[in-house]
Amino acid sequence: MPHCRLARALIVALPWSLWLLAGCTASPPAPGASLYQRLGGQAAITAMLDDALGRIAADPRINQRFGAANPDHLKRNLVDLVCARAGGPCVYKGRNMSDAHDGMLIRDDEFDAMMDDIAQSFDKFDVPARERREALAILGQMRGAVVGH
Repeated sequence: MPHCRLARALIVALPWSLWLLAGCTASPPAPGASLYQRLGGQAAITAMLDDALGRIAADPRINQRFGAANPDHLKRNLVDLVCARAGGPCVYKGRNMSDAHDGMLIRDDEFDAMMDDIAQSFDKFDVPARERREALAILGQMRGAVVGH
């Protein structure tokens, strides 16, 4: 069951006792649940994006783009952004995407590489197809504000 594998994978982000309580005994989110809830909440989003940022840092197609970035700041902003846009309680306090990427001249292939790295992390955590599509769509909506500025 994908939900159980995600719960097991969260051992990285959650204390052992919480994992035992929430692990495979937890029922899947309700059908009308927000994307935030269906992804597993903030701890799950954090774990998936932490994995994705590790992939991005190791990806020779784009890692040079992140050399000057503060990894903790980047992670916090990315988690808050996805969490908020997925219907969670987080508040994104970072700059708007156009301003944050102004002058970087990011190319489409670089944006695609980042999306690929994130998608691979979703695959690792067995994110169901519907949630994967919705989460990647949230990030994909930023293409116009990131690419070419």
